[in-house]
Amino acid sequence: MTEIKNILVALDLSDIDSTLIEYASFIAETLKVKKVYFVHNIKKYEISELFEEQLRDLNLDDIIGDELNEKVEEKFTSSAEWEVLISEDPYTESLINYIVNKYEIQLALIGNKNKSNGTGVVSGKLLRMLKCNILSIPKNAKPIITNIWAGTDFSSASKKVFEVAENLQRTTAAKVKAVHVYNVPVQFSPYIPKEHLDLKIEAHLKEKYEKFIKKLGYKGELATEIIPGRDSGVADRLRTKAQTSKVDLIIVADKGRNTFSSLLVGSVTEELFNQDMEVPLWIVK
Repeated sequence: MTEIKNILVALDLSDIDSTLIEYASFIAETLKVKKVYFVHNIKKYEISELFEEQLRDLNLDDIIGDELNEKVEEKFTSSAEWEVLISEDPYTESLINYIVNKYEIQLALIGNKNKSNGTGVVSGKLLRMLKCNILSIPKNAKPIITNIWAGTDFSSASKKVFEVAENLQRTTAAKVKAVHVYNVPVQFSPYIPKEHLDLKIEAHLKEKYEKFIKKLGYKGELATEIIPGRDSGVADRLRTKAQTSKVDLIIVADKGRNTFSSLLVGSVTEELFNQDMEVPLWIVK
């Protein structure tokens, strides 16, 4: 696993900022991070003409910078260095991508605000642009990791998921479970009873899992769970099952076995990223 030395945290002056700062503090302390950059983008073009006159003599950069510095000072308890960066850019995703490259960021924390109001930066574009790991945090997520699910399709791309899981398990003593969700192939269902298919597929997947784990050389304790997708999609099944299982963190790879281009993101990962998750989602690049 690439060592995580620098973290970016995207803030937008909404309620989720406190959650992000506290979670960043937890991750920074857990992984012994060197520096955390808190980033806010002021979109002045969104300010109505009605308020231009009132704001003409105000320095928004200073005002917002002071406000965020106070909030970080209050909520960030890690011993890691930190800095607040304020910018004015019409495209938040491009700004974040620029900072990731300039400051050699290994992990970007963003708020999961897919179904809520606000100026959240979660988007498929951001997922594709960033070369660093992404940790998507839902509002009110607790800064604790005791139960990790590592999603796998047994491909070489998913091996990097277990590098992150192993590192987190070593530093947090969390339980880690390798999880695979499968769907019964539709074309076979009219001819073979579904329960027979399930048994056959599960036996095959357990064999694949054992071979995969043997090659992986995982050094911590690792449990496994193979979940039938039934009528729902893989991403939706993984999300709902994780929530009922009280999982603290889901880790997935950006690409799976069916991805043939480095420009593409795996469909399951993108679907998870764009859902209204209740569990933090770590996407390994």
